[in-house]
Amino acid sequence: MSEQEKQQPEVKAEKAAKPAKAAKKKPGFFSRVARWFREMKSELKKVQWPTWKQTWNNTLTVIACVIIVGIFLWVFDWVARLIIQALPALVSAIRG
Repeated sequence: MSEQEKQQPEVKAEKAAKPAKAAKKKPGFFSRVARWFREMKSELKKVQWPTWKQTWNNTLTVIACVIIVGIFLWVFDWVARLIIQALPALVSAIRG
């Protein structure tokens, strides 16, 4: 028997199994949404939520970082504006 002949019965068996899988019906939209919410609720129970003190400390850290980055950007913008304003005078001095 050749290799192809040996594989043909397996292919037929796989084709016969497909209709059984097709008979399983996909759950409806609302049942899938309900299942999703149940699973989400289950996962949220496992979350270790921060304390109020940790939340407050994290909030203050974020506010401080935003202020520091804002000041840095303001200084950078101010220096860049001074350089751009000085360029025309510098170019005219070089051209003489």
